[in-house]
Amino acid sequence: MVSQPSYAGDLPVRGPSSVVSSSRHSRRHGRVRSHAGGSSYIPQNEFPVFTHTGDVEILIKAGSHTNRYLLHRLILTQCSGFFEASTSQEWSRAANEGGTELSRIREESGSESGRREVKEVKKKWRYELDTGADGDDIPMLVQKENTTASLFGTNDARPPPVRNKPPIANPSFFRSVANLTLPTAPPAAPTISPEDQDLLDDYDNLFRIFYNYPPVLDPIDIATAYVQCKSLLTLADLYDALAVVGPRVDHHLLQFHSRLWKQVAKYPSSYLKLGYLAQSKAIFQEALIHVVGAWPMGERHIRNQLPESVIDIIEDKVEELGDMVGKVEGKLFRLTLTTSKGERVTPQNSYLDWLAVSLFRQWLADNTSPPPPLPPLPQTVVQSRGRASQQPRNNTSTTQNPQGPSPLPPPSAAPSQSANANLGRIYRTLGTSPSNYLNHDECKKFLKMSPEIYSRESLKKFEKRLDEMKAMAREIVKPLLRSSLLGDATGTTSLTCSVIDDPRDFPWLNE
Repeated sequence: MVSQPSYAGDLPVRGPSSVVSSSRHSRRHGRVRSHAGGSSYIPQNEFPVFTHTGDVEILIKAGSHTNRYLLHRLILTQCSGFFEASTSQEWSRAANEGGTELSRIREESGSESGRREVKEVKKKWRYELDTGADGDDIPMLVQKENTTASLFGTNDARPPPVRNKPPIANPSFFRSVANLTLPTAPPAAPTISPEDQDLLDDYDNLFRIFYNYPPVLDPIDIATAYVQCKSLLTLADLYDALAVVGPRVDHHLLQFHSRLWKQVAKYPSSYLKLGYLAQSKAIFQEALIHVVGAWPMGERHIRNQLPESVIDIIEDKVEELGDMVGKVEGKLFRLTLTTSKGERVTPQNSYLDWLAVSLFRQWLADNTSPPPPLPPLPQTVVQSRGRASQQPRNNTSTTQNPQGPSPLPPPSAAPSQSANANLGRIYRTLGTSPSNYLNHDECKKFLKMSPEIYSRESLKKFEKRLDEMKAMAREIVKPLLRSSLLGDATGTTSLTCSVIDDPRDFPWLNE
């Protein structure tokens, strides 16, 4: 991560404005001078406008509003790769000018001969936000030629001109005074759209973080905070400043504690991207566990939003989870009961116990196997659907004849790809809620299918042996029920046993 510089050595601590102004004039002229009828202008030298030390002017215009910043190249280049490149000798517009100009100023005094003094003029940069010619273009800062720099610095460091009051004999003066006494409505403040305001806020938060100020983000509503953080991270990514902005976003979101983890469980793919951009181990790990457990749900969205390095990690974790599930399933299907002699139950040595084993395996197969593919539609149905699709759209025969046959339904969609989420529910049932499957009524209904062996005693023995199967299954599925989540896994349907702790599991550590 790029460490932010300490500004205590570069920028002197600024005292009260009156003290600074007095001491500055006292050193130059020996006394404090006042301008009668003028304005006591004190240049600002703090964020966001460092009038005396700033050398990079940035104008962010959105709608009718413009935010102006006068910042330091040293800090901007240490926090942003964009500013480091655009202010370098190779890329700067004024690179050919050498970066620093020397000029000589001749000062003459009454009793001394001419004296020459070499004064160094600091190179300055100027950026303006360019929204592009098309409305779909991403607004981007572009470097402009700086026309405000001179031998005396920027015009902002110079006080405004003194404006003496007009002569009393001027008639316009009396009219202006008279107009002041008339009640006038205050001018309406120019309106700004929410999109423009968000753009101004994003840039302001970006520069605030550069100067080690906390960003202004919603501390109460986590949904609003997520939108703000996502927009800020997208902007930081645009200017190659994620290493500086990411920790601030991570710190803000982690303050929501359990509410954050609930949101991650609800929208794992969205928070996976946010955790990646913010380089947050906690958020990325939490979201990745949910994504792997429910894969391939949300696969298309994730592939379009995240780089290949993240996709490779997901696929590796999905493969590891699949291997673990396969081992557990193999043990479950090989699960059986034994007789008092230690032999496996068979229809020959213990028919009732063998039925209990068969019922358990059938339930397991029905609940862990994907649904069978739908049979192909008959050719006559396909042809009728083709003819129906070719009918003109303004055919209203079906609406005019409500008693007529209803139109054919659309073809069934492909089954939802949520096999892992279903497996998570099944294995949690096996491991934590044995009474929720193959209960008393189901066992009774099953045995009644064989009236020759059904009785109250046989039902009790059958349920007892089935409980033994459930107890063994509960021990087998324990590895799949482990949770590596920071939040509560209650209510989560997918498997959450993936372990994300290797440095290779965090792609920004390997870039």
